[in-house]
Formats: sequence, C-alpha cells, structure tokens
Amino acid sequence: MPGSAPVQAATRSRIVVGADRAYPPYEFLDRDGKPAGYNVELMRAIGEVMGLEVEFRFGPWSEIRAGLEAGTVDVLEGISFSEERAQVLDFSSPHAIVHHAIFAREGTPPVSSLDDLRGKDVIVFGGGILDETLTRRGLARNIVRTGTPADALRLLASGRHDYVAVALLPGIWITRELQLTNVVPVARDVAVERYGFAVRKGDGELLARLDEGLAILKKTGRYDEIHQRWLGVLEPRAVSFATVARWAALVLGPLLAILAATVLWSRSLKRQVEVRTASLAREVAERRRAVEELRQHQQQLVQADKLAALGVLVAGVAHEINNPNALVLLNMPLLEEVFGDALAALDARGAEGLTLGGLPYARVRKELPPLLEEMHAGGRRIKRIVEDLKDFARREDHPALEPLDLNEVARTALRLVGNALRKATWSFELSLEEGLPPVRGNSQRIEQVVVNLLVNACEALPDASRSIRLSTRHDAAGRRVILEVRDEGVGIPPDQLARIEEPFFTTKRTAGGTGLGLSVSAGIVKEHGGTLEFASEVGAGTVATLALPAVEDAGAGGGR
Repeated sequence: MPGSAPVQAATRSRIVVGADRAYPPYEFLDRDGKPAGYNVELMRAIGEVMGLEVEFRFGPWSEIRAGLEAGTVDVLEGISFSEERAQVLDFSSPHAIVHHAIFAREGTPPVSSLDDLRGKDVIVFGGGILDETLTRRGLARNIVRTGTPADALRLLASGRHDYVAVALLPGIWITRELQLTNVVPVARDVAVERYGFAVRKGDGELLARLDEGLAILKKTGRYDEIHQRWLGVLEPRAVSFATVARWAALVLGPLLAILAATVLWSRSLKRQVEVRTASLAREVAERRRAVEELRQHQQQLVQADKLAALGVLVAGVAHEINNPNALVLLNMPLLEEVFGDALAALDARGAEGLTLGGLPYARVRKELPPLLEEMHAGGRRIKRIVEDLKDFARREDHPALEPLDLNEVARTALRLVGNALRKATWSFELSLEEGLPPVRGNSQRIEQVVVNLLVNACEALPDASRSIRLSTRHDAAGRRVILEVRDEGVGIPPDQLARIEEPFFTTKRTAGGTGLGLSVSAGIVKEHGGTLEFASEVGAGTVATLALPAVEDAGAGGGR
C-alpha cells in the first residue's frame, strides 16, 4: 500500500475523516461550506463516545479515495462494499444499506434492471460503485462519467443521454433541491449495497474502535435518531387519491370487522402498556441516577489517584532534596564564621597584596561575605519551597477552617509556580493590597486554587512577551477579599467559557490535560462560601476572579 503504515488506533486520539463534498444526504458541504449529512453526524457521535477528535477533509471523491491510500486520510466515513474494493481496503460493519436506482426524463422508455441498460448511453458518478459495476459487466454502450451525482442529473435534465444510474436517496435529494422536475426514478432497487466505513488495509485497531462506537450508538438509540433525521425523511412519492380510494373500498369492510373484534383487546393492552411505561420510566430514572453516581465516583477516584501519586512524589523529592540541603544549612554558618575569623587575622597581618583564587584580597574581602549570605539564603529558600510543596500535596478530608491572610497564600503559591512563571512570561506583576482583612479557610486548599489559576494563565500565553498579573484587594461594600489573576493569553471562546468548570472538560486534551483542575478548584471555593468567576476575550486574554468572605472582626490572621 502507498503511504505510511497505519498508526495504531489504541494510541490515536485524533483521526482525519475523508468525505465527498457533494453526496447528499450522506455527506456534503452545506451552503455555508460546513460539513453536513448522515455520515458526518454519525462520525461525530462515534468520536464523542470513543474519545476521538475528528477532523473532516472534504473534496472530490477520487481525491479522497487517493488520500486514504496515500495516508493523508485515516478513514472514509461512507463507501459501498465490493469484493474488488476489499482487496485494497478494510471495511467495517455496515451502518446503512444503499439502494441504487435508474433515473430518466419523463417520457423515456422505462427499464427495470441494470441489464436493461445494455446498449444505452448511461451517465454515472465517476468512481462510484455503479461506475465500477457497469464497467466490469460491460452493460452500457457509452458510460459518461461526472464528478458528482448532481452533475449527472443536471446533464440528464438538459436532454443529453438516456439514463442516470445513481443511489436512490442522493438522486431524490438532488432532483428536489435543484427542482429537476423532468427527471424521475424509473427503476428502484436495481442494486443494493452494504455501506460503511473503510480504512487502509491492516488498520484493524481503528476499525475495531469505529465498530465499537457504532454499536454503542445503536444500543443507546442515538443511531436511530441520526438515521431517521437524514435518511428517513426521503419518502417515496405520495400515492394518488384514486389509488387510495380503490384500495380503501377493497379493505374497508374486512377492516371494520377486525377493528370491532379488537376494541376490547386494545383497551386491555392499553392498560398493560401504561403500567409497563410507568415501570420503564422508573427504571430509566434509576439508571440515570446510577450513571451520575458512577460519574461522580470516577471523578473522585481520578482526583484521589492524582493526589496520592503527588504525595508519593513529593515525599521522595523532599527526602532527596532535604538531605543535601540540610548539609548546606548546617555548614554555612560555620563557613561564614571561619571566613570572618580568617578576614580578621589577614587584616591584622596586612594582606593587601595577597591573591586568593586568582583574585586580589581586597576584592575577596568585599565580595565573598555577600556571596556566602546569598548561598545561605538560597538553602533556606529551598527548604521553604519543599515544605510548601509538601503542604500543597497533603490531602485533608476534613480540613480545618481558620482565619488566614490571602496575601500570604498568594506568596506561597507563587513560590510553588515560580519556575513556570519565569519560563512563561518576561512580564509578571504582583500587586498585593496591604491591610487586607482575613478570610476563613484552609490555606492548602486555597493555595491549590491559586496554583491552578496561575498554571492556567501560564499555559494560555502564546509567547513570553505577554504578561500575567496577580493582585488582591478588599471589597468593603461586598465584605469580600478578592484575588485576581489576569493574563494576556489566547482567550477562551464563549461556548467553551460556559463549560470550563465541568469535570473532564479541557481544551488541552492533546497536551495531557485532564479537565479536573478548574472543576476541583470550583468545588473548593464553593466549600469556602466564595465565588470563582471568569471573563475572557479571544485573542486578548482571561481574568479569573476569586472572592472569599472577609472575617471583618477577626483578631488574628489579618493582613500585614
């Protein structure tokens, strides 16, 4: 096969789906140039239930077929099965049955099968299954190929050639849409084909995921909704009133007799149906509750696993860092004292001309004491950061709420994400209002919220020239203390902004996002009686506002 080898579907989160740009109602580009049709909606639904990001690629059918073989397309969402095609493609279970028909201008001698086209001029959709069938069997005198079914039917309506062989539903859709009133189907069901997905030969993993998604949709009833919406609406031409009257006369008498005999039975069935319907409604409600409980338990398990793993990691990192750092903190005071004594001795002996480490004594005497102090301060800072990280990862099922300084919480969070901030932006601004009243809460929980907001702000910046600002202030009128994180990032579209606090919703799935950060943060803020709000403009940035009730009369934990 040409193109690269198929990517294993088990590791694949995004697929490129090839589709014909003009094959309604199965797949087409609508008047706004957007993907539409039965195949498109079905593939989107499968992507949702299987966790696949779907990218549609529309074009002429021949180019899309070639794209699958070349490796630029992963799957064809709609193609009829044939033994010849199965030699080079792998097919899924069919998701539809396609009935093919023969169309002609009104007044053209009728035909009843493909064999009746022998010796005729027949227009077909180039590269379609009927093109291959008629060519292989040599049934037509002259096969005229067009780029789309619509081109074929327009050519027939203009008075050229004898017949069009095309799938029934696309033919009905196009003749109605283009108002080709002189073109009608003269033979239906001349060929019936299985219609489904196709992938490159050997890509069985992807095929299995598509079949699994289709089975789920059928079990949940969503497949029937999609099928009815796109394919069930194309009903055959209405029967004439005269035909209805004739058949009514033939069956009305026996029907009335049967109806009279079944009235009592139908009443009994109605009562049974009502009882069963009520029972089913209860079962559905119970199942929905069970699904919701399962979803909540899954969220709790994910968060518990995350925090447990983080706790183990922090414990190991703290041990490995604290041991050598303890030596630094233990030895630095002695080294500073020894150096001070050495300086006093050297000064007493007049060491102005002495060279130490290639540096003049005067320079060493001036610069080395501050360097030693900086090293000592660095060791203390390492110890403080490790302790902050341990506090952040520690899980408390029933955290104690006490008055705390939101400014100090912000400073601790900044120490935890300081490295990420320095990598993300050259312009970080910190503005903490002095004299803030305390808020009542758990410092580790609130630190977790602030850390999440700062990390999201860092990840939103397209480059380091954009800025991030963290500020606090007292809203005296609302009796609240407010912390605000403002970034100049890419912003959040309105449709996504409304969902950012939903569990498992994330715009960073490909980068490893779980969609739990803001959901967990919102839950923490709600437990503390506060609010977490977001305002965003695409291309301009996002503002996250955390507001917590102020403890106006507290005697401890206030701002400094």
